[in-house]
Amino acid sequence: MDPTSIDNGHTGKGLLFVISSVSGGGKTTLISKLMENMSDLQLSVSHTTRKPRPGEVEGQDYQFIPGDRFAKMVSEGLFLEWAEVYGQCYGTSGSTVDSITGRGLDAILDIDVQGAMQVKRKRSDAILVFLLPPGEEEQERRLRARGTESDPDMNVRLEAARQELAFVDEYHYSVLNDKLSDAVDAVSSIIRAERCRNRRSTSQ
Repeated sequence: MDPTSIDNGHTGKGLLFVISSVSGGGKTTLISKLMENMSDLQLSVSHTTRKPRPGEVEGQDYQFIPGDRFAKMVSEGLFLEWAEVYGQCYGTSGSTVDSITGRGLDAILDIDVQGAMQVKRKRSDAILVFLLPPGEEEQERRLRARGTESDPDMNVRLEAARQELAFVDEYHYSVLNDKLSDAVDAVSSIIRAERCRNRRSTSQ
């Protein structure tokens, strides 16, 4: 049996995984691979005020909403975490996460360091994974390949990455994303181990 096909073994609530990286760290691609290879995982789709990038799909990549609606959700306390990043706002709806885990599925959050630290404070059960880029040169290459950043924006993101890397020790796990397949295997192993640990702890 392919170990990635093993279900999560939950009899109740699912787990909450947070995956972060610097810009160009490859977390979105890695999460897509995880979703293809593992059962009982669901991505919690974040809300954002930014415009869709080419190829992004409403409700699949993000919930794209206007700034006034986002502000209203903040004021009503509807976000588990939210942050303003490069002039745009991003947030994770607490009810969306609870809906996923309440069905016995494991929720994955694709969020930055700011958001991850908020989740860590609010949800002690969250499992945090930081995806490390192989180096600044490779990170810059990946950002340029996206074709969405100007040179000034590139410099801002690279400087932000240096600051974000200082938070690695706040995460439960760190995984080097040098070769994508190896990084996917590593994070898959973390998820399977946490599922087993959770099942063992709830049975005691």
